[in-house]
Amino acid sequence: MTGKFQPTFESLREYECPEWFRDAKFGIWSHWGPQSVPMCGDWYARNMYIQGSPQYNYHIRHYGHPSEFGYKDICRLWKAEKFDPRELMELYHRAGARYFVAQAMHHDNFFNYDSLVNANNSVKIGPEKDICALWKEAADQFGMPFGLTEHLGASFSWWYVNKGADSYGPYKGVPYDGADPASRDFYYENSEHTMPEHGALAQWLTGNKKFQKYWQDTMKELVDKFHPALLYSDSGLPFEEEGYQPGLDAVSYLYNDSIERNGRNQAVYTQKNRAQEVYRVGVLDIEKSQLPGVNPSPWQTDTCIGNWFYDAKQTFKQPGQIIEMLVDIISKNGCMLLNVLQRPDGTIDAETRFILEELAKWFAVCQEGVYGTRPFRVFGEGDTRVLIEGFREDKTEWNSSDFRFTRKDNTVYAFMLKAPENRAAVIKSLRPQERVESVRLLGAGSVEFSQYCGILTVKLPENLPTGYVNCLALELREKV
Repeated sequence: MTGKFQPTFESLREYECPEWFRDAKFGIWSHWGPQSVPMCGDWYARNMYIQGSPQYNYHIRHYGHPSEFGYKDICRLWKAEKFDPRELMELYHRAGARYFVAQAMHHDNFFNYDSLVNANNSVKIGPEKDICALWKEAADQFGMPFGLTEHLGASFSWWYVNKGADSYGPYKGVPYDGADPASRDFYYENSEHTMPEHGALAQWLTGNKKFQKYWQDTMKELVDKFHPALLYSDSGLPFEEEGYQPGLDAVSYLYNDSIERNGRNQAVYTQKNRAQEVYRVGVLDIEKSQLPGVNPSPWQTDTCIGNWFYDAKQTFKQPGQIIEMLVDIISKNGCMLLNVLQRPDGTIDAETRFILEELAKWFAVCQEGVYGTRPFRVFGEGDTRVLIEGFREDKTEWNSSDFRFTRKDNTVYAFMLKAPENRAAVIKSLRPQERVESVRLLGAGSVEFSQYCGILTVKLPENLPTGYVNCLALELREKV
């Protein structure tokens, strides 16, 4: 395919993030597949082969020993029998999402679509449905840009554990089902990644050339089949040992496909290498964390309501925390991609539905300050900062000094992370020359204010429009 981009850093650094992504701010993700079947959380396909782990213990007591009932057998149990993508997409759109992303495959080498590259897929095994195609059809109905996530790159080294054996107990020395030659197309020939301490993980992305070709073929298939508006890699740009060439090939193919279909590139590629010289080929993704301040380029946080896969024992984030995270992220030029957990039958539980309905209520009030906005001069003010530490998302205890800002034309939106008890909101970040003409409380209308030497004091009504983060719209005399 010919197109604007060549598979080189020099060419791909000319990438410009499309406006749809910069405007959308909030997406919902379906991180869903056969690993949801036991309802025991993330990495089940790996941890069920690590003796002594909670998921191994659950597996052996519920299904039997992994030599007799392995992950391939779990895949056959996944039926998605109550999966209704249109009903879910209507809810997700109402809950504020303006793009939708589906998991194409996880590290388990099971594909959620009708693949010619891999026969271990949801059409031939388990649900007997093209899960990704059904998601895309529903997203298209609601005008939601459709994306895909691939977790395949890490799977080759991640999954050597299925060829191990128990080191003690009644099955000591009995090989797990991954050692069966009949299943090697699914479980891989990956002995080079075996670790002396079974369960240790030495490498995320493999240097195995045959697997890298498999990865490339899969990425091409995803683009050709779905023409995704967003493609996410659960890794840095693959594969560093090859000078990132397989990744560069895939990214240029994605962008050129979009150019061919749209006349200009409308696609987004996200990966997790934080080196600017690498992430400039697309958009930086930060898993379960974020940046400390405004990034010149758009970026994305991927996070989840609870665990990555449905876990019957998990604790969910509450709606207020999700909204606070979203506001903090968009003030720094980011977007939030939120994983909404599905049970193995395809449904969401009552608690998840409640969270989404609360988000819908909040967006109905505050969406003006979210969609289509850009960062202000400063992302915010106040005494409190979010914890920035890998895979930590502790709830932040805000106080009434804490605001986060966005802007649109001559309007600055000031999100109050905690409403002041005296009903007087004080904003200190405006310059003296940034004169406020009027102030609106979104969902309530005009409110009284005064401004002295740049300090803005706003009188709030006794009853606020939302019980979560409220937003003030500050109309300035001149465009900021």
